Amino acid sequence: MNKIKTLMLALVIISMAACQPKDKKAASYELPAVEDVVMYQVNPRVFAPENSLKVVASRIDSIADLGVNVMWVMPIYPIGKEKSKNSPYSISDYTAVAPEFGTIEDFKALVDSCHAHGMSIILDWVANHTAWDSKWMNEGHKDWYTQDSTGTVIFPEGTDWTDVADLNYDNPEMRAAMRQAMLFWIKDIGIDGFRCDVADQVPADFWRGAIDSLRKAAAPRRILMLAEGANVDNFTVGGFDMNYAWGFMHDMRQVWGGESAKLAFTSDSAEYAQLPAGKVKMRFTTNHDESTKATPFGMFGGDRGAMAAWVGTVFLHGGPLVYGSQEVGYEKPINFFQYVPVDWMAKPEIRAEYKKLIALMKENPALHKGELTAFPDDDVMVFVKSGAGKKDKFLILVNVRDAAKSVSLPKEWTGCELTDVMTGEKMTLSDKTELKPYEYRILLRR
Repeated sequence: MNKIKTLMLALVIISMAACQPKDKKAASYELPAVEDVVMYQVNPRVFAPENSLKVVASRIDSIADLGVNVMWVMPIYPIGKEKSKNSPYSISDYTAVAPEFGTIEDFKALVDSCHAHGMSIILDWVANHTAWDSKWMNEGHKDWYTQDSTGTVIFPEGTDWTDVADLNYDNPEMRAAMRQAMLFWIKDIGIDGFRCDVADQVPADFWRGAIDSLRKAAAPRRILMLAEGANVDNFTVGGFDMNYAWGFMHDMRQVWGGESAKLAFTSDSAEYAQLPAGKVKMRFTTNHDESTKATPFGMFGGDRGAMAAWVGTVFLHGGPLVYGSQEVGYEKPINFFQYVPVDWMAKPEIRAEYKKLIALMKENPALHKGELTAFPDDDVMVFVKSGAGKKDKFLILVNVRDAAKSVSLPKEWTGCELTDVMTGEKMTLSDKTELKPYEYRILLRR
């Protein structure tokens, strides 16, 4: 009888174990394909003046609810004190977390929370320079740094970055140490890749060797590598998945400043003409650098101009970026060298708009990676995105002016029943349509 009871108890335990939910991280988390990346940039200094990693983690539901699938976290490492400007890009120790932001355990918890919410997480990496009082400098590795003719270590040439010391990539020991530090975050902490600061100033062959090592160490997991650079050798030599659409961003600002909307299409074509297959440009209207000067609200003419600019930027081509604060229409410049509080409850209608646009993009692959056909106009971006087999077609209209504009439609779109996918409204348009100041429309024809 005791044996029967024991056997029954064992069966109950096995059954209960089988019914337990599987590890949420393993079940829901998968790095998206590079062409499907929707990235959210976290500047810890807009979340809290201290212990900000815990505050970011406390807002993970809200961030995930936007529909983003990759979180990029700006540098969280200890910041140098010698010649300091309090920049998070002046790093004193590559394998530690600054007390300002929290602890290594806090960051591990954020990684796990991202994965549990189906998001990947990448970390900012600064391979071009360190703080003057870095761990490497204090350990006596002066030969790991660039020196002038007198043997004096210098800051990066051609910059005003006087708070950092330039690294010497002719030194193989430094290269090896840099690679090992990157491996720590992949192997020991479990992040999903890096956004690499000023990648064009670091030799592309270093990136190739480092990225190959990182991919091998992470296997069978995939990792995402984003270069803050614009050179094609980020891809052809370095092995990156994505780099920055700097040129396109500047051209879009010229368009909003009065240049013809045709410039957006010539700029887009120029960037993608040199891009190897399977690689993606990250498209954005702002990031931490740009918002230091002006937010999208100030740069593009208020909330409506900012939203129209984002639609014209990310629906044309590329991987979209949302800089944490733009989803609430933050208006004033944000100096990332210091704490700047953001009201995350502000402008819920703007947040809802970003959420809906991201959902549309994810539900309709044609909108972010479909075939592009442009119809030139000076004041309105007019373009069509077609899905596989050209079944679903979207006509996208973006008024780039703070004034009402009339625009001619492509002939095949006149007299057809269309659906405005933002509102659900059915409509039939004539050969011309009117757009309000900074109005955009995303119209579906099946």
